[in-house]
Amino acid sequence: MTQDKIAEICREVIYECVPEMEGTPIEEDTVINTDTAIDSMGFTLIICRLEARFGVKIPNRQWTRLFTFGDVVTAIEKRLR
Repeated sequence: MTQDKIAEICREVIYECVPEMEGTPIEEDTVINTDTAIDSMGFTLIICRLEARFGVKIPNRQWTRLFTFGDVVTAIEKRLR
């Protein structure tokens, strides 16, 4: 799966979890907790949904290092290899 496809699916999941963000651009450098209205509980929901959607597990200790949308996409891409 390409990085662009992973990013597309990640955006879909974010828009599903936070419908008020629908139509808001989410770029690689978008900081999840400050550039969006996603709080820590929302972020946890998104990560859980992404893990289920891609069939991967991102260790909890790594979550604290996922700041940008690009970080999330890269973490998933690494798990899919």
